[in-house]
Amino acid sequence: MSNPNDPGMTLPDLESEGMDVVPGANAGFPVEGDDDAAAKEAADLEAIFDVPVNVSAVLGRSRMDVGELLKLGPGTVLELDRKVGEAIDIYVNDRLVARGEVVLVEDRLGVTMTEIIKAER
Repeated sequence: MSNPNDPGMTLPDLESEGMDVVPGANAGFPVEGDDDAAAKEAADLEAIFDVPVNVSAVLGRSRMDVGELLKLGPGTVLELDRKVGEAIDIYVNDRLVARGEVVLVEDRLGVTMTEIIKAER
C-alpha cells in the first residue's frame, strides 16, 4: 500500500479547479447551486432526453387460469398478492428501480417514489 505522505503521490487541488468543496460532502462533485456545472451536466445528458423508456407501476400480481381470465368483466374484483398501503414496485424497461406509494393528484392517480433500488451488478 502506498504512503499518502509520499511526495511522489500528488492529488489535485479541487478548489483551484473551480469546484466547490463542502466538508462531509462527496469531494470533487459539483455542489447544488453551481450553475455552470449543472448546465454542463444537463448539456451532456441532452442527447439521451428523447430516448423512450417503458415505466410500469405494479400494484400487485394475481395468478389464474385462462378460463378464469375470460370470465372477468366490468366490476369484477381481482384479488392481488399485496395488502392495502403496501409499497408498489416501479419498473423501468422491466428492471426494478424503485418502490413507491399510489397518490391522488387532483382527479388522477400518480406514484410517489419512496425508495430507490440500487442495481446489483
